[in-house]
Amino acid sequence: MSVLHPDLLTTEAEGAIPVRFVGPDGPIDAAMRGWAEANGFKGKTGQILVAPDGQCGIATVLFGVGDRFDPMSARALPAKLPPGLYRLEAGPEEARKAALAFLLGAYVFDRYKARPERDGVRMVAPEGLDIEATQRIASACALAREMVDTPAADMGPLQIETIAREIASASGAAITVVTGDALLEENYPAVHAVGRAAAPHRAPRVIEIGWNLDRTDLPLVALVGKGVVFDSGGLNIKGGAGMRNMKKDMGGSAHALALGRLVMQAELPVRLVVLVAAVENAISADAFRPGDVLNSRKGLNIEIGNTDAEGRLILADILTRAGEHAPDLTLDFATLTGAARVALGPELPPLYTDDDALAADILEAGRAVGDPLWRMPLWPGYRAALETEMADLRNDSAAWAQAGSVTAALFLQKFAPATGAWAHMDIFAWNPRARPGWPEGGEAQAMRACFEMLSRRFAAT
Repeated sequence: MSVLHPDLLTTEAEGAIPVRFVGPDGPIDAAMRGWAEANGFKGKTGQILVAPDGQCGIATVLFGVGDRFDPMSARALPAKLPPGLYRLEAGPEEARKAALAFLLGAYVFDRYKARPERDGVRMVAPEGLDIEATQRIASACALAREMVDTPAADMGPLQIETIAREIASASGAAITVVTGDALLEENYPAVHAVGRAAAPHRAPRVIEIGWNLDRTDLPLVALVGKGVVFDSGGLNIKGGAGMRNMKKDMGGSAHALALGRLVMQAELPVRLVVLVAAVENAISADAFRPGDVLNSRKGLNIEIGNTDAEGRLILADILTRAGEHAPDLTLDFATLTGAARVALGPELPPLYTDDDALAADILEAGRAVGDPLWRMPLWPGYRAALETEMADLRNDSAAWAQAGSVTAALFLQKFAPATGAWAHMDIFAWNPRARPGWPEGGEAQAMRACFEMLSRRFAAT
């Protein structure tokens, strides 16, 4: 599992080069102003200027932040700074946030390609920073990104199970896995139907981690993740462009597992259940078909209008299973709809919940840690788009509703636990635009926001 290099942050500050965050109107002394003007440095976001010390060394580094300082911009520093030891010149809170951003920006996926060494850049931990906790958060994000980046041939249902077992073992948690035809015996019919067309060694499975479950005095949190390791679209096969990056369709499972690891490592005073359905939506003679009617763990029958709307089917079963634990709070993560990207683009995941207090808490936590979301409505007027004469509901909403991300969330709401609050994050889990600190590929979204929210709600006493 992914772990960042432990020496990226250090408490040894001797000889550290200052990194100053400067906007267009930032104060710069006269000597530095001349150097900045000579090199075209205007304080624009992401601009960097290395100032020499006159002895073949570096005196200071100016880092442009634009009109407003966003600590997350410090993600670009590992890729832009020359090798050396640096310290951040900013207010204490901003410096601590920028230190986490620095760690997030140090992520490199190099499993299949040698990359230039970048571990020569180190940062002095700002005053008051909990280094261990910060490294855990960055490592959790790296784990989720690494899982998403790994091609489906090397990140199948079995590999997700293996990672889940490692996470459970490290925290002394219990784990159960139901695989293949046993899913029918254990009443996960929708998960089985979606994954049954895959090769036998990539059989579908439901993975459940339980931690602290004997502590009935503690609130119970359920984390649920969609784990479609590759989505061909099934018999409603995707076009080439739509299928190209479908290795990332297991991003929800990566987020649920990484967040679960964080909760257990932080020893938050909760009981925890992590549920992941890991399947491949493949094409074979045994693939489920448009027009089929699938049963679900909840007992609701679902008419299949489109086999490419498979993620909500597997989530239906594991959300129902989560409800059997009577959780106080349920969070689900899924790369569920392209419609979410049409609505909000790749960088701003939609948040769905009918609990106003939970929505406010997640959004505030996201703002605090630089992990934004945008609340979308569970608009009841679109529930009729899920109705069908053939069954209890359909998996592809009627075309008149148009709002594909909203109707997908309304579908999930029918299976969400009846106890406690529930929130659904329709994440993209991907950077489509490469830039320093944000390489094209897997991205952790909404996870830091949710961990911050959980940490605030269930602070250790």
